[in-house]
This record gives sequence, C-alpha cells and structure tokens, in this order.
Amino acid sequence: MEILTMSLKNLRDRIHRRELSAAEATTQFLTQIEKWNPRLNAYITVNERALDQARAIDRKLATGEDVGPLAGVPMAIKDMLCTKDLRTTAGSKILADFVPPYSATVVERLENSGAITLGKTNQDEFAMGSSSETSYFGVSRNPWDLDRVPGGSSGGSAAAVAGGLACASIGTDTGGSIRQPASFCGVVGIKPTYGRVSRYGIVAYASSLDQAGPMTRTVEDSALVLEAIAGRDPRDSTTAAQPVPTWSQNINKDLKGLKVGLPKEYFLDLLTPETRSAVDKAIAQVRAAGAETVEVSLPLTDIAVSIYYLVATSEASSNLARYDGVRYGHRADFSTEPARDLAEFYCRTRGEGFGSEVKRRIILGTYALSSGYYDAYYKKACQVRRLLRAQFLEVFSKCQVILGPVCIAPAFKIGERISDPLAMYLNDIFTTSANLVGIPGMSVPGGFSAQGLPIGVQLLSAHFQEQHLFNVGAVIEEAMAIKELPNVLQ
Repeated sequence: MEILTMSLKNLRDRIHRRELSAAEATTQFLTQIEKWNPRLNAYITVNERALDQARAIDRKLATGEDVGPLAGVPMAIKDMLCTKDLRTTAGSKILADFVPPYSATVVERLENSGAITLGKTNQDEFAMGSSSETSYFGVSRNPWDLDRVPGGSSGGSAAAVAGGLACASIGTDTGGSIRQPASFCGVVGIKPTYGRVSRYGIVAYASSLDQAGPMTRTVEDSALVLEAIAGRDPRDSTTAAQPVPTWSQNINKDLKGLKVGLPKEYFLDLLTPETRSAVDKAIAQVRAAGAETVEVSLPLTDIAVSIYYLVATSEASSNLARYDGVRYGHRADFSTEPARDLAEFYCRTRGEGFGSEVKRRIILGTYALSSGYYDAYYKKACQVRRLLRAQFLEVFSKCQVILGPVCIAPAFKIGERISDPLAMYLNDIFTTSANLVGIPGMSVPGGFSAQGLPIGVQLLSAHFQEQHLFNVGAVIEEAMAIKELPNVLQ
C-alpha cells in the first residue's frame, strides 16, 4: 500500500537507488487496477506491455545506463492522446477500435524519460463534459464516493491517481478538464500555458484551447512531469520557443514580495460554505508565508462560459468533421441497406458513432459558424475573448497570482446534472477563462467537505509563469496534502 501513495519523486528515487524495482512498483499498480477498476472504471484500456517496459528499465539500471528523470514511474495517459499500438478511443464509439500508428509527443517524451504507461484512462467523449458521464465506455466514479462523479473531462486520470491506480497521469484541459477533476478527486492538476506543451498526437477538440498537463499527488511531482513533457515541438506550430525551467528545483515557499489577487467575481454567494472556507484557509496560508493579498476585478467572468461554449463548439464542429467513416473509425453497416448518397452515408455513420453531448456541441458550433450567424456569434465571441485577455493582463500588472475556487461545490452525484446541460456548463464558471486567455492554472487540494469530499483551490498566473503556481501551491499543500487513499479503497 505504501507504494500506491508514495510521491512520484520518492518512488523514482527509490527505483533509481535500486531499493525497489520498477517491475515491483508496476505490479502493485496493476494489481490495484485489477482490483478496483471494475468499480471505478478509471481505465478504458490497460497496457499489456507495462511490465515489459518496467523490466527493461530495471535492466538498464542494472547496467548503469541512463534511464531518464521519470524512469520506472508507472503513469496513466488520458485516452485523448495517441499511443502507438495501444488503443486510443477519445471515449467515443466512433474510435472504439482505433489503434494509432504513432504516439503523441507528450507520450514520446514520457517514454523517453523512462515512465511506464499503465494504460489509457476514461473520459468524457472527445473531452466534451464536466463529469466523465458521457463516455461510450461507461461512467467513471469518484474514489472518495463511488456514487459521485470524478469530474471531467479527465475524470479517469484524476480517479486513477487518487485511487492508487497510477502514480501520476496525463490529462487534457480545454475549459477546466484537468483542474475540475483534480479538485473533485483531491489531487494536484496543472494546465500549462497554451503552447507550453505540444498538442501533436492529441485528439483535437478545440484547437485554440486544448492543453495537456500532469495530475499528481504533490505539487513537486507535477513540476517534475511538466519538465519532462514541455518544450518546443516542430510538429506543432503553436508550441512556444520558450526554455523549459527546472520548476521542481526552484520551488520556494517563502512568498515575501509576492502579491496574490482575489477577484471579487470569484467569491460569489453561489459558493458552498465549505468551498468558501477551503479558499479562505488557503488565503490565510499564503499570507502566513509572506504574500500580500489584493482585491482585483475581472468583470467579464460572468460571460466567460458563454464565450467558451461559442468558441469551443465552433472549433469542435470543424475538428470532428474528419470522422466520416471513410478513412478510419466507425462506419455504419450498409450491407443490407446501402446509403442512397454521401449525405446519408455520413449521417448514419456519425449518428451511430457520436454520443448525444458530442452531437449537441457539433450542432451548436455549426450554427455559430453558419452564414448569417458567424458575425453575431463566433466572431463576437472572439472579440470579447480578446477583451477578457486584456482584463487578465491588467490584473497581472497588480499581482503575480490569482487565487480562488475551482468549482462552486465539491463533486456532485452521478446522474444529478447529466440531463441539464446548462447546469453542467455553468460548472465551468471559474475555469474556462484560463483557456480562453491561454494562461496557466492549477488546482491544489484545499481540504474536505463535511461528507469527506475533496475541495480544490485554483491558482492562476501570467503566461509562462508556472513557477509562481508551484511556489504558492507548495505552501497550500503543506497543510492540505492528501497522503492516504480514500477509505473505500483501502
């Protein structure tokens, strides 16, 4: 059990010192997956080659070869990232049997760093959701309460780490899909600056918003993983030519001289008292570490969700047009009733292959991009998005970090919001802005509700200033870090 709750850094160091073999560590996680995945449904596919990868690391260690900074660390990968010769579904029927011929840059860099791929984690279909209930492969569950959602869309990635089914995981964040499940499951999750991590080989949802990032048990672990996956990639023209700092070696818990902004729009009456209490405790901790807190304002917060759902669905409508049943992916059975024309071929294939939430977002996006409505919806959303960015830049001239809630409440029950899209969408009120503006954001555990459910605290910083997040996050987690597995899984 100790291995399952060990920090990535400690586990890596023990493997490097050969106090523990990579194969032994991997076996423990695979055993935990076998025992609990039928209940949690955190994984869609388990990698049958994981033990072989671990044994290869052990052989390299025995001969003194360079094994990389994450050597022997068993990790999970969200099923939005292509993995060569390992099924990649994006949680959708239309890709249910797709086995990519190549791996995403993030996966390549993890493997080059010596990490072990345990498998592919469950998610909302095409990352479209906030609860991990829209997957073709079934609902994922929260390890702290099996009747509740783990958040979304990277719910399987968060549940795997929280439940001891992986030492760390990779998620993707388009509107909060790393930070919200991290909050619901009591783990650390960071969405890096847009362009910090390559999107090559990641199944596209909304290309101007998507970013991959780590989900771990500690802030330092997230820094270590981000160091391994970040950096310029010639295969992704949107990656930034920025050096990759050694964030993990520069974490500083002395916050003297740091200003932390508290946006008045983030402290609404909608917040549950327990969520407000968790955020207030985090504020007290950063003040005790020497930081100065200042009130700031982000007036466009109340329409950020509206901007997001116009931009994201428009880009999704374009990106998902490639799933036509011709080149790869699901194709409807036309053997008994042939399609009369190409339009019917597409309609039947896509109608069978996509779930209801994906269809809803494609319809919304197609409408927003259509002739006569483009200027009124998509173009206007892009213009207001620019104004939102200007507001954040103005705020960051007054402070280095913004602190607030991730969500208005802890994890909700499975089925509670799935039939009410508006209520589900409003769940993203505090997270979508970071994606629209392109800034980094982090969720760090801030405490528990009276029902024993984790509550996360959100930290935001200016573009490419992830170090501030790690510094402030390390202060908060010092008192709030969750070191045990949920009682239900022990």
